[in-house]
Amino acid sequence: LIVATIGGFGVGLCLYFFGQPGEMAKVIDKIHDPGRLDPSQTPGMIATSLVSITAGGSLGPEAPLVQINGSLGSWIADKLNLSLKETRIMTFCGMGAALAAFFGDPVGGPLFALEIPHRRGIQYYEAIIPAVVAGIFSFGVFRFGTGLEIGGIYHFDYFDTIPALSWLNLLEAVVLGIFGGLAGILFIGIFRLTKLAIQPIEDRHIWRAILGGLGIGWLAVLYPQTLFFSEQQIETQLIEPATTLTVVTLLGICLAKMMAISFTIHGGFRGGFIFPLFFTGASLGLAISFLIPAVHPTIAMLCCMAAINVSVTKTPISSSIILSVLSDTSIIPIIAIASFTSFILTSNIGLLSTQRPRKQEENLSIGVG
Repeated sequence: LIVATIGGFGVGLCLYFFGQPGEMAKVIDKIHDPGRLDPSQTPGMIATSLVSITAGGSLGPEAPLVQINGSLGSWIADKLNLSLKETRIMTFCGMGAALAAFFGDPVGGPLFALEIPHRRGIQYYEAIIPAVVAGIFSFGVFRFGTGLEIGGIYHFDYFDTIPALSWLNLLEAVVLGIFGGLAGILFIGIFRLTKLAIQPIEDRHIWRAILGGLGIGWLAVLYPQTLFFSEQQIETQLIEPATTLTVVTLLGICLAKMMAISFTIHGGFRGGFIFPLFFTGASLGLAISFLIPAVHPTIAMLCCMAAINVSVTKTPISSSIILSVLSDTSIIPIIAIASFTSFILTSNIGLLSTQRPRKQEENLSIGVG
C-alpha cells in the first residue's frame, strides 16, 4: 500500500514536470492524423512508465515501446523527407518491431499495431509487409541479443494434455467468447465509472496519481495477484497454483484486476493494458473450467484471454496469433472462434474512442499497380 502510494506520487511528479505523454488512445489518434508519433513525447513516456511499472501499476511496457520505436520510425522518415503515406508506414514499422520483440511474435505483434487503429480490421494494408519484415528483424535481433529461447512463455502442461479437438470444442469457443466479451463490457463499464469519479481532480496530476496508487495498493492488500502488469503472473499466480484456488477467489481476482487497470490508467500511470487484460481473462477462464469440469482449463483460459482483449482492443486476428505463440499450443482455430465471437458481440461498444476508419480520400488515392 505504501509503495504503490509513493509510486503514485512519483508518477504525479513525472506528469507535472514532463507533461502527459500519449497513452494508447492518443497514439492511435496520431497515427491517423498527422500519421506520425512525436519523438519529444518519448522522455516523458519512459520516465512515467518506469515509475508506473515499478510501483506495481497494472500496465505493461508495450505502450512505451510503441511510442519509442514508433517515434523513431517517424524521425527517420522526417530525416529522409518521406511523404505522409511513407512516414505512416515507417511509424508502423517501428511500432510493429517493438511489439514483435515484446510478444515474441514477429507476425502477431506487427499485425496488432496495424489492427488497433481501427474497429473494423486492418485498413492501412500497404504497411502490412513492411511492418512484418521489421518485426522479423526485430524479433531475431532481440532473441539473439538476449539469448531467450524461441517459444511460448506459458506452460499449460500443469493441466492435463488437451485431447484431440472436436466439434464440441468449437461450440465451447463460442460460449467462452461470449463470456469473455461480456467480461470486457463489464470492464469498460468499470473504466468509465472510474473516469467519472476522477474527473473533479483530473487536472491535479499529483493528487490524481497519489489516489491511483492508493487504490492499486488497497486492491493489492485484498488480492496481491493484481500487482504489476501480469506477464509472468499468469503463470506464477494462476497456472502453477491452480489447484489451491477456488471459483470465488478467481472471480474476485478477475474483478479486482479490472479495477486495478482502471485505477492505474485514470491515476495517470502510463503503460499498456494487453497483458493485464490477458490476466483478467485467464482468471475468468480458469474459474469457468472449475465450474464446468468438462471444459479443459487451457481452452477456457486462452479463449477468455483472447475474448476480453478483443472486446477492448478490437484486434481479433493478432490476438489469436499472439496467444497461440505465447501458449505454445496448436489450438489457434479455437482461440480465433472465441476472438471473433467477442468481436461481433462487442462491435458497437468500445473503449478507445480514437479508433476510426482511415480517411476515404486516402483509400481513393492508393491505386492498384
